[in-house]
Amino acid sequence: MVALPFSASRVSFGFRESVQAFLGRPDLPFAAQLDPNQIREVFSKHNALFGGLYTTAIVLWAFMGQVLSDGKEASCQSAVAKISAYFARLGRKAPRADTGAYCRARIMLPEAALRELSHLVAKGAQEQYDVAKKWKNRNVYLVDGFTFQMPDTPSNQRTYPQHSAQKSGLGFPIARVVALISLATGCVVDLALGPYKGKATGESALFRSLLHHLQPGDVVVADRHYCSYAMVCDLMKRGVHVCFRQHQARHIDFRKGKRLGKYDHVVAWSRGPRPAWMTKEDYDKLPMAIVLREVRYVIEEPGRKQEPFIVVTTLLEPMEDAGATKDELASLYGFRWNVELDIRSIKPNMNLGHLRCKSPEMVHREFWISILAYNLIRTTTAIAAKLHQREPRHLSFTSACQYVLAGWQEIQRKSTADELRAYCLTILERISECVVANRPGRFEPRVVKRRRDQYTLMMEPRSELRKRLARGDNAFE
Repeated sequence: MVALPFSASRVSFGFRESVQAFLGRPDLPFAAQLDPNQIREVFSKHNALFGGLYTTAIVLWAFMGQVLSDGKEASCQSAVAKISAYFARLGRKAPRADTGAYCRARIMLPEAALRELSHLVAKGAQEQYDVAKKWKNRNVYLVDGFTFQMPDTPSNQRTYPQHSAQKSGLGFPIARVVALISLATGCVVDLALGPYKGKATGESALFRSLLHHLQPGDVVVADRHYCSYAMVCDLMKRGVHVCFRQHQARHIDFRKGKRLGKYDHVVAWSRGPRPAWMTKEDYDKLPMAIVLREVRYVIEEPGRKQEPFIVVTTLLEPMEDAGATKDELASLYGFRWNVELDIRSIKPNMNLGHLRCKSPEMVHREFWISILAYNLIRTTTAIAAKLHQREPRHLSFTSACQYVLAGWQEIQRKSTADELRAYCLTILERISECVVANRPGRFEPRVVKRRRDQYTLMMEPRSELRKRLARGDNAFE
Protein backbone atom coordinates (compact mmCIF):
# COMPACT_ATOMS: atom_id res chain seq x y z
CA MET A 1 0.00 0.00 0.00
CA VAL A 2 1.44 3.37 -1.02
CA ALA A 3 1.78 5.80 1.84
CA LEU A 4 -0.15 8.99 1.29
CA PRO A 5 1.47 12.34 2.04
CA PHE A 6 -1.39 13.39 4.31
CA SER A 7 -4.38 11.94 6.12
CA ALA A 8 -6.99 9.97 4.21
CA SER A 9 -9.79 12.05 5.71
CA ARG A 10 -8.30 15.21 4.27
CA VAL A 11 -7.96 13.57 0.86
CA SER A 12 -11.54 12.33 0.81
CA PHE A 13 -12.88 15.77 1.66
CA GLY A 14 -13.06 17.69 -1.55
CA PHE A 15 -11.74 14.89 -3.76
CA ARG A 16 -15.06 13.33 -4.72
CA GLU A 17 -16.64 16.78 -4.71
CA SER A 18 -13.92 18.15 -6.98
CA VAL A 19 -13.94 15.20 -9.35
CA GLN A 20 -17.69 15.50 -9.69
CA ALA A 21 -17.17 19.10 -10.76
CA PHE A 22 -15.48 17.57 -13.79
CA LEU A 23 -17.49 14.38 -14.10
CA GLY A 24 -20.69 15.86 -12.74
CA ARG A 25 -22.25 12.98 -10.82
CA PRO A 26 -22.58 9.26 -11.54
CA ASP A 27 -25.19 10.02 -14.20
CA LEU A 28 -22.73 11.94 -16.36
CA PRO A 29 -21.26 10.13 -19.39
CA PHE A 30 -17.64 10.55 -18.28
CA ALA A 31 -18.38 8.85 -14.97
CA ALA A 32 -19.17 5.60 -16.76
CA GLN A 33 -15.49 5.16 -17.55
CA LEU A 34 -13.69 7.32 -14.99
CA ASP A 35 -15.20 7.59 -11.53
CA PRO A 36 -13.68 9.36 -8.50
CA ASN A 37 -12.61 6.10 -6.85
CA GLN A 38 -10.72 5.05 -9.96
CA ILE A 39 -8.90 8.37 -10.17
CA ARG A 40 -8.06 8.22 -6.48
CA GLU A 41 -6.74 4.68 -6.79
CA VAL A 42 -4.44 5.52 -9.71
CA PHE A 43 -3.03 8.69 -8.15
CA SER A 44 -2.60 6.94 -4.79
CA LYS A 45 -0.62 4.24 -6.56
CA HIS A 46 1.74 6.93 -7.87
CA ASN A 47 1.80 8.77 -4.52
CA ALA A 48 0.32 11.85 -6.17
CA LEU A 49 -2.71 12.80 -4.10
CA PHE A 50 -2.34 16.33 -2.80
CA GLY A 51 -4.66 18.71 -0.99
CA GLY A 52 -5.02 22.43 -0.38
CA LEU A 53 -6.91 24.73 -2.74
CA TYR A 54 -5.46 23.00 -5.80
CA THR A 55 -6.28 19.37 -5.12
CA THR A 56 -5.38 16.53 -7.47
CA ALA A 57 -8.91 16.40 -8.85
CA ILE A 58 -9.25 20.17 -9.28
CA VAL A 59 -5.96 20.36 -11.21
CA LEU A 60 -6.91 17.35 -13.33
CA TRP A 61 -10.26 18.93 -14.16
CA ALA A 62 -8.76 22.35 -14.98
CA PHE A 63 -5.86 20.94 -17.02
CA MET A 64 -8.25 18.83 -19.10
CA GLY A 65 -10.43 21.88 -19.68
CA GLN A 66 -7.36 23.70 -21.02
CA VAL A 67 -6.49 21.07 -23.63
CA LEU A 68 -10.11 20.90 -24.78
CA SER A 69 -10.32 24.67 -25.23
CA ASP A 70 -8.99 27.04 -27.88
CA GLY A 71 -7.29 30.41 -27.79
CA LYS A 72 -7.47 32.40 -24.57
CA GLU A 73 -9.73 29.78 -23.01
CA ALA A 74 -6.74 27.40 -23.06
CA SER A 75 -4.49 29.64 -20.94
CA CYS A 76 -3.53 29.01 -17.32
CA GLN A 77 -5.19 32.30 -16.38
CA SER A 78 -8.47 31.05 -17.82
CA ALA A 79 -8.09 27.78 -15.87
CA VAL A 80 -7.58 29.68 -12.60
CA ALA A 81 -10.59 31.88 -13.38
CA LYS A 82 -12.79 28.78 -13.86
CA ILE A 83 -11.54 27.27 -10.60
CA SER A 84 -12.31 30.53 -8.79
CA ALA A 85 -15.80 30.60 -10.26
CA TYR A 86 -16.38 27.00 -9.15
CA PHE A 87 -15.24 27.77 -5.57
CA ALA A 88 -17.43 30.87 -5.48
CA ARG A 89 -20.49 28.78 -6.37
CA LEU A 90 -19.65 26.44 -3.48
CA GLY A 91 -19.20 29.38 -1.10
CA ARG A 92 -15.54 28.48 -0.54
CA LYS A 93 -12.44 30.66 -0.53
CA ALA A 94 -11.24 31.14 -4.08
CA PRO A 95 -7.52 31.01 -5.04
CA ARG A 96 -5.61 34.15 -5.94
CA ALA A 97 -5.51 35.32 -9.55
CA ASP A 98 -1.80 34.54 -9.79
CA THR A 99 -1.25 31.38 -11.91
CA GLY A 100 1.99 30.33 -10.19
CA ALA A 101 0.39 28.00 -7.64
CA TYR A 102 -1.74 26.32 -10.30
CA CYS A 103 1.24 25.79 -12.61
CA ARG A 104 3.25 24.26 -9.75
CA ALA A 105 0.30 21.97 -8.96
CA ARG A 106 0.22 20.75 -12.58
CA ILE A 107 3.81 19.56 -12.20
CA MET A 108 2.64 17.26 -9.38
CA LEU A 109 0.43 15.27 -11.79
CA PRO A 110 2.65 12.29 -12.71
CA GLU A 111 2.94 11.43 -16.37
CA ALA A 112 2.64 7.73 -15.50
CA ALA A 113 -0.69 8.28 -13.72
CA LEU A 114 -2.15 10.22 -16.64
CA ARG A 115 -1.01 7.52 -19.04
CA GLU A 116 -2.52 4.78 -16.89
CA LEU A 117 -5.86 6.59 -16.69
CA SER A 118 -5.87 6.91 -20.47
CA HIS A 119 -5.22 3.17 -20.80
CA LEU A 120 -8.04 2.34 -18.39
CA VAL A 121 -10.54 4.44 -20.31
CA ALA A 122 -9.59 2.86 -23.66
CA LYS A 123 -9.67 -0.65 -22.18
CA GLY A 124 -13.06 -0.08 -20.58
CA ALA A 125 -14.55 1.20 -23.84
CA GLN A 126 -13.16 -1.79 -25.75
CA GLU A 127 -14.55 -4.29 -23.23
CA GLN A 128 -18.04 -2.77 -23.38
CA TYR A 129 -18.18 -2.72 -27.17
CA ASP A 130 -20.76 -5.10 -28.64
CA VAL A 131 -19.00 -8.31 -29.73
CA ALA A 132 -21.46 -8.75 -32.59
CA LYS A 133 -20.21 -5.52 -34.15
CA LYS A 134 -16.54 -6.53 -34.15
CA TRP A 135 -14.90 -7.55 -37.41
CA LYS A 136 -15.39 -11.33 -37.49
CA ASN A 137 -15.41 -11.27 -33.66
CA ARG A 138 -11.88 -9.90 -33.65
CA ASN A 139 -10.46 -6.69 -32.19
CA VAL A 140 -9.04 -4.58 -34.99
CA TYR A 141 -6.39 -1.93 -34.29
CA LEU A 142 -5.16 0.85 -36.55
CA VAL A 143 -1.57 2.08 -36.50
CA ASP A 144 -0.07 5.29 -37.84
CA GLY A 145 2.35 8.02 -36.87
CA PHE A 146 2.35 11.79 -36.64
CA THR A 147 4.53 14.60 -35.32
CA PHE A 148 3.96 17.63 -33.11
CA GLN A 149 5.96 20.70 -32.18
CA MET A 150 6.58 22.51 -28.91
CA PRO A 151 8.02 25.85 -27.75
CA ASP A 152 11.58 26.60 -28.76
CA THR A 153 13.29 26.36 -25.36
CA PRO A 154 16.77 24.94 -24.60
CA SER A 155 15.39 22.02 -22.58
CA ASN A 156 12.89 21.07 -25.29
CA GLN A 157 15.59 21.32 -27.94
CA ARG A 158 17.89 19.00 -26.00
CA THR A 159 15.24 16.28 -25.74
CA TYR A 160 13.47 16.82 -29.07
CA PRO A 161 15.85 18.55 -31.49
CA GLN A 162 14.40 20.54 -34.35
CA HIS A 163 14.62 19.40 -37.97
CA SER A 164 18.22 19.33 -39.16
CA ALA A 165 17.36 21.39 -42.25
CA GLN A 166 16.39 24.37 -40.08
CA LYS A 167 18.86 26.91 -38.77
CA SER A 168 19.33 27.34 -35.05
CA GLY A 169 16.76 29.72 -33.60
CA LEU A 170 14.39 29.39 -36.57
CA GLY A 171 12.79 26.02 -35.93
CA PHE A 172 10.78 24.30 -33.24
CA PRO A 173 11.52 21.10 -31.31
CA ILE A 174 9.67 18.24 -32.94
CA ALA A 175 8.54 14.87 -31.58
CA ARG A 176 7.37 11.74 -33.36
CA VAL A 177 4.39 9.72 -32.15
CA VAL A 178 3.03 6.33 -33.19
CA ALA A 179 -0.57 5.63 -32.14
CA LEU A 180 -2.34 2.31 -31.62
CA ILE A 181 -6.07 3.04 -32.02
CA SER A 182 -9.11 0.79 -31.68
CA LEU A 183 -11.13 0.61 -34.89
CA ALA A 184 -14.34 -0.10 -32.95
CA THR A 185 -14.26 2.75 -30.42
CA GLY A 186 -11.72 5.20 -31.84
CA CYS A 187 -9.96 5.31 -28.44
CA VAL A 188 -6.17 5.52 -28.26
CA VAL A 189 -4.97 2.26 -26.70
CA ASP A 190 -1.44 3.58 -26.29
CA LEU A 191 1.17 5.78 -27.93
CA ALA A 192 4.94 5.68 -28.28
CA LEU A 193 6.73 9.03 -28.16
CA GLY A 194 10.27 9.83 -29.27
CA PRO A 195 12.46 12.41 -31.02
CA TYR A 196 11.90 13.09 -34.69
CA LYS A 197 15.35 11.77 -35.61
CA GLY A 198 17.89 9.43 -34.06
CA LYS A 199 18.43 5.75 -33.34
CA ALA A 200 15.26 3.70 -32.77
CA THR A 201 13.00 6.72 -33.37
CA GLY A 202 11.37 5.57 -36.62
CA GLU A 203 7.70 4.61 -36.73
CA SER A 204 8.42 0.88 -36.90
CA ALA A 205 10.74 1.02 -33.89
CA LEU A 206 8.21 3.01 -31.86
CA PHE A 207 5.42 0.63 -32.84
CA ARG A 208 7.41 -2.34 -31.50
CA SER A 209 7.22 -0.81 -28.04
CA LEU A 210 3.40 -1.08 -28.23
CA LEU A 211 3.13 -4.73 -29.29
CA HIS A 212 2.51 -5.93 -25.71
CA HIS A 213 -1.03 -4.48 -25.92
CA LEU A 214 -1.99 -6.94 -28.67
CA GLN A 215 -3.55 -10.33 -27.96
CA PRO A 216 -3.64 -13.51 -30.09
CA GLY A 217 -6.38 -13.24 -32.70
CA ASP A 218 -6.25 -9.43 -32.93
CA VAL A 219 -5.81 -7.78 -36.34
CA VAL A 220 -3.51 -4.83 -37.07
CA VAL A 221 -4.24 -2.62 -40.10
CA ALA A 222 -1.49 -0.28 -41.30
CA ASP A 223 -0.04 1.29 -44.43
CA ARG A 224 2.93 0.08 -46.47
CA HIS A 225 5.48 1.73 -44.15
CA TYR A 226 4.95 -1.07 -41.60
CA CYS A 227 4.94 -3.90 -44.16
CA SER A 228 8.41 -5.33 -43.51
CA TYR A 229 9.49 -8.93 -43.09
CA ALA A 230 10.69 -8.35 -39.51
CA MET A 231 7.49 -6.56 -38.45
CA VAL A 232 5.23 -9.27 -39.87
CA CYS A 233 7.34 -11.91 -38.10
CA ASP A 234 7.07 -10.05 -34.78
CA LEU A 235 3.29 -9.94 -35.04
CA MET A 236 2.92 -13.53 -36.22
CA LYS A 237 4.99 -14.69 -33.25
CA ARG A 238 2.36 -13.10 -30.98
CA GLY A 239 -0.53 -14.71 -32.87
CA VAL A 240 -1.61 -11.32 -34.22
CA HIS A 241 -2.94 -11.06 -37.78
CA VAL A 242 -1.87 -8.30 -40.15
CA CYS A 243 -3.62 -6.46 -42.97
CA PHE A 244 -0.97 -4.21 -44.50
CA ARG A 245 -0.59 -2.57 -47.84
CA GLN A 246 2.25 -4.15 -49.78
CA HIS A 247 5.51 -2.18 -49.74
CA GLN A 248 6.29 -0.73 -53.15
CA ALA A 249 9.83 -2.17 -53.16
CA ARG A 250 8.65 -5.80 -53.07
CA HIS A 251 8.01 -7.56 -56.39
CA ILE A 252 4.62 -9.26 -56.78
CA ASP A 253 3.92 -12.09 -59.23
CA PHE A 254 0.43 -13.59 -59.04
CA ARG A 255 1.49 -16.47 -61.30
CA LYS A 256 3.36 -17.97 -58.34
CA GLY A 257 2.12 -19.56 -55.12
CA LYS A 258 -1.23 -21.17 -54.39
CA ARG A 259 -3.98 -19.50 -56.40
CA LEU A 260 -7.20 -18.70 -54.48
CA GLY A 261 -8.86 -16.60 -57.16
CA LYS A 262 -8.13 -13.81 -59.59
CA TYR A 263 -5.31 -11.68 -58.14
CA ASP A 264 -5.57 -13.62 -54.89
CA HIS A 265 -2.89 -16.10 -53.87
CA VAL A 266 -0.88 -17.53 -50.97
CA VAL A 267 2.87 -17.18 -51.38
CA ALA A 268 6.05 -17.67 -49.34
CA TRP A 269 8.24 -14.71 -48.48
CA SER A 270 11.93 -15.48 -48.06
CA ARG A 271 14.08 -13.77 -45.47
CA GLY A 272 16.10 -10.98 -47.05
CA PRO A 273 19.42 -9.38 -46.07
CA ARG A 274 19.86 -8.23 -42.47
CA PRO A 275 18.66 -4.63 -41.99
CA ALA A 276 21.32 -2.22 -40.72
CA TRP A 277 19.37 -1.51 -37.51
CA MET A 278 18.95 -5.20 -36.56
CA THR A 279 21.52 -7.14 -34.56
CA LYS A 280 22.82 -10.42 -35.99
CA GLU A 281 21.39 -12.29 -33.01
CA ASP A 282 17.87 -10.96 -33.68
CA TYR A 283 18.26 -11.56 -37.40
CA ASP A 284 19.17 -15.21 -36.87
CA LYS A 285 15.96 -15.69 -34.86
CA LEU A 286 13.81 -14.74 -37.86
CA PRO A 287 12.36 -17.71 -39.80
CA MET A 288 13.87 -18.40 -43.22
CA ALA A 289 10.41 -17.99 -44.82
CA ILE A 290 6.85 -17.03 -43.91
CA VAL A 291 3.59 -17.80 -45.72
CA LEU A 292 1.33 -14.84 -46.50
CA ARG A 293 -1.63 -14.00 -48.65
CA GLU A 294 -1.57 -11.24 -51.25
CA VAL A 295 -4.67 -9.68 -52.77
CA ARG A 296 -4.78 -7.15 -55.60
CA TYR A 297 -7.73 -4.79 -55.54
CA VAL A 298 -8.95 -1.72 -57.41
CA ILE A 299 -11.55 0.65 -55.96
CA GLU A 300 -14.03 1.58 -58.65
CA GLU A 301 -15.13 5.20 -58.21
CA PRO A 302 -16.93 7.17 -60.95
CA GLY A 303 -14.86 10.01 -62.33
CA ARG A 304 -11.68 9.02 -60.52
CA LYS A 305 -8.80 6.91 -61.77
CA GLN A 306 -7.54 4.57 -59.07
CA GLU A 307 -4.24 2.73 -58.97
CA PRO A 308 -4.54 -0.91 -57.84
CA PHE A 309 -3.21 -1.72 -54.39
CA ILE A 310 -1.94 -4.96 -52.90
CA VAL A 311 -3.08 -6.09 -49.45
CA VAL A 312 -0.84 -8.48 -47.51
CA THR A 313 -2.40 -10.53 -44.72
CA THR A 314 -1.88 -13.55 -42.50
CA LEU A 315 -5.58 -14.46 -42.89
CA LEU A 316 -4.81 -17.18 -45.43
CA GLU A 317 -8.19 -18.83 -45.95
CA PRO A 318 -10.98 -17.15 -47.93
CA MET A 319 -13.61 -18.92 -45.81
CA GLU A 320 -16.22 -16.73 -44.11
CA ASP A 321 -15.52 -18.04 -40.59
CA ALA A 322 -11.85 -19.01 -40.60
CA GLY A 323 -10.53 -16.22 -42.79
CA ALA A 324 -11.75 -13.51 -45.12
CA THR A 325 -12.79 -13.15 -48.73
CA LYS A 326 -10.97 -10.88 -51.14
CA ASP A 327 -13.66 -8.21 -50.86
CA GLU A 328 -13.66 -8.44 -47.06
CA LEU A 329 -9.89 -7.89 -46.96
CA ALA A 330 -10.17 -4.89 -49.26
CA SER A 331 -12.95 -3.50 -47.06
CA LEU A 332 -10.88 -4.14 -43.92
CA TYR A 333 -7.89 -2.27 -45.33
CA GLY A 334 -10.26 0.52 -46.37
CA PHE A 335 -10.93 1.10 -42.66
CA ARG A 336 -7.32 2.27 -42.36
CA TRP A 337 -8.45 5.74 -43.43
CA ASN A 338 -10.14 6.06 -40.04
CA VAL A 339 -6.75 6.44 -38.37
CA GLU A 340 -6.08 9.51 -40.54
CA LEU A 341 -9.36 10.99 -39.33
CA ASP A 342 -8.53 10.07 -35.72
CA ILE A 343 -5.16 11.81 -35.92
CA ARG A 344 -6.88 14.82 -37.44
CA SER A 345 -9.24 14.82 -34.44
CA ILE A 346 -6.33 14.51 -32.00
CA LYS A 347 -4.07 17.21 -33.42
CA PRO A 348 -6.37 20.17 -34.20
CA ASN A 349 -9.21 19.44 -31.76
CA MET A 350 -6.94 18.56 -28.84
CA ASN A 351 -4.43 21.31 -29.74
CA LEU A 352 -1.68 18.72 -30.19
CA GLY A 353 -0.16 20.24 -33.31
CA HIS A 354 1.91 22.60 -31.17
CA LEU A 355 1.98 22.12 -27.41
CA ARG A 356 2.42 25.04 -25.00
CA CYS A 357 4.63 23.76 -22.18
CA LYS A 358 8.26 24.83 -22.05
CA SER A 359 9.96 21.76 -20.57
CA PRO A 360 9.91 18.13 -21.76
CA GLU A 361 8.43 16.97 -18.46
CA MET A 362 5.46 19.31 -18.75
CA VAL A 363 5.15 18.59 -22.49
CA HIS A 364 4.66 14.92 -21.57
CA ARG A 365 1.99 15.81 -19.02
CA GLU A 366 0.17 18.06 -21.47
CA PHE A 367 0.41 15.33 -24.11
CA TRP A 368 -1.09 12.60 -21.90
CA ILE A 369 -3.81 14.79 -20.41
CA SER A 370 -4.82 15.54 -24.00
CA ILE A 371 -4.98 11.84 -24.85
CA LEU A 372 -7.02 11.18 -21.67
CA ALA A 373 -9.47 13.91 -22.68
CA TYR A 374 -9.64 12.50 -26.22
CA ASN A 375 -10.46 9.00 -24.95
CA LEU A 376 -13.14 10.36 -22.62
CA ILE A 377 -14.79 12.24 -25.49
CA ARG A 378 -14.65 9.08 -27.60
CA THR A 379 -16.24 7.11 -24.76
CA THR A 380 -19.00 9.69 -24.41
CA THR A 381 -19.63 9.45 -28.16
CA ALA A 382 -19.80 5.65 -27.92
CA ILE A 383 -22.38 5.87 -25.11
CA ALA A 384 -24.49 8.31 -27.14
CA ALA A 385 -24.27 5.98 -30.14
CA LYS A 386 -25.30 2.96 -28.08
CA LEU A 387 -28.31 4.75 -26.56
CA HIS A 388 -29.57 5.84 -29.96
CA GLN A 389 -28.61 2.83 -32.12
CA ARG A 390 -25.82 4.45 -34.10
CA GLU A 391 -22.23 3.57 -34.87
CA PRO A 392 -19.68 5.52 -32.73
CA ARG A 393 -17.56 6.41 -35.75
CA HIS A 394 -20.57 7.87 -37.56
CA LEU A 395 -20.80 10.68 -34.98
CA SER A 396 -18.84 13.92 -35.07
CA PHE A 397 -15.94 14.09 -32.62
CA THR A 398 -15.77 17.90 -32.87
CA SER A 399 -19.46 18.29 -32.04
CA ALA A 400 -19.09 15.93 -29.06
CA CYS A 401 -16.25 18.13 -27.74
CA GLN A 402 -18.41 21.23 -28.04
CA TYR A 403 -21.37 19.67 -26.22
CA VAL A 404 -19.18 18.33 -23.40
CA LEU A 405 -17.49 21.70 -22.87
CA ALA A 406 -20.84 23.50 -22.89
CA GLY A 407 -22.21 20.93 -20.46
CA TRP A 408 -19.51 21.54 -17.85
CA GLN A 409 -20.76 25.07 -17.35
CA GLU A 410 -24.42 24.09 -17.17
CA ILE A 411 -24.07 21.03 -14.94
CA GLN A 412 -23.29 23.06 -11.83
CA ARG A 413 -26.67 24.78 -12.07
CA LYS A 414 -28.61 21.52 -11.75
CA SER A 415 -29.72 21.19 -8.16
CA THR A 416 -31.24 17.68 -8.15
CA ALA A 417 -30.18 14.30 -9.48
CA ASP A 418 -33.27 14.09 -11.69
CA GLU A 419 -32.50 17.45 -13.32
CA LEU A 420 -28.90 16.41 -13.88
CA ARG A 421 -29.85 13.07 -15.39
CA ALA A 422 -32.39 14.65 -17.73
CA TYR A 423 -29.84 17.23 -18.85
CA CYS A 424 -27.16 14.60 -19.50
CA LEU A 425 -29.56 12.42 -21.50
CA THR A 426 -30.45 15.48 -23.59
CA ILE A 427 -26.77 16.16 -24.26
CA LEU A 428 -26.21 12.54 -25.30
CA GLU A 429 -29.20 12.73 -27.62
CA ARG A 430 -27.84 15.89 -29.24
CA ILE A 431 -24.42 14.25 -29.72
CA SER A 432 -26.11 11.27 -31.41
CA GLU A 433 -27.74 13.68 -33.89
CA CYS A 434 -24.36 15.02 -35.06
CA VAL A 435 -23.86 12.41 -37.78
CA VAL A 436 -20.88 12.83 -40.09
CA ALA A 437 -21.97 12.87 -43.72
CA ASN A 438 -21.15 9.82 -45.83
CA ARG A 439 -19.33 11.14 -48.90
CA PRO A 440 -17.97 8.20 -50.92
CA GLY A 441 -15.62 9.05 -53.75
CA ARG A 442 -14.87 12.52 -52.39
CA PHE A 443 -11.45 13.90 -53.28
CA GLU A 444 -10.11 17.44 -53.17
CA PRO A 445 -6.92 19.21 -54.34
CA ARG A 446 -4.55 20.17 -51.52
CA VAL A 447 -4.84 23.92 -51.95
CA VAL A 448 -6.31 26.71 -49.81
CA LYS A 449 -8.40 29.66 -50.94
CA ARG A 450 -8.07 31.93 -47.92
CA ARG A 451 -4.86 33.97 -47.93
CA ARG A 452 -2.81 34.17 -44.76
CA ASP A 453 -1.39 37.35 -43.21
CA GLN A 454 1.29 38.84 -45.41
CA TYR A 455 4.12 38.63 -42.87
CA THR A 456 7.61 37.78 -44.01
CA LEU A 457 8.89 34.42 -42.79
CA MET A 458 11.50 34.61 -40.03
CA MET A 459 14.84 33.72 -41.62
CA GLU A 460 17.09 34.85 -38.76
CA PRO A 461 16.95 34.24 -34.99
CA ARG A 462 14.69 36.66 -33.12
CA SER A 463 17.62 38.08 -31.15
CA GLU A 464 19.35 39.13 -34.40
CA LEU A 465 16.17 40.71 -35.74
CA ARG A 466 15.82 42.76 -32.54
CA LYS A 467 19.35 44.10 -33.04
CA ARG A 468 18.50 45.13 -36.58
CA LEU A 469 15.35 46.89 -35.38
CA ALA A 470 17.41 48.76 -32.78
CA ARG A 471 19.69 49.99 -35.58
CA GLY A 472 16.66 51.20 -37.55
CA ASP A 473 16.91 48.42 -40.12
CA ASN A 474 13.44 46.99 -40.74
CA ALA A 475 13.97 45.78 -44.32
CA PHE A 476 12.66 42.34 -43.36
CA GLU A 477 9.13 43.66 -42.70
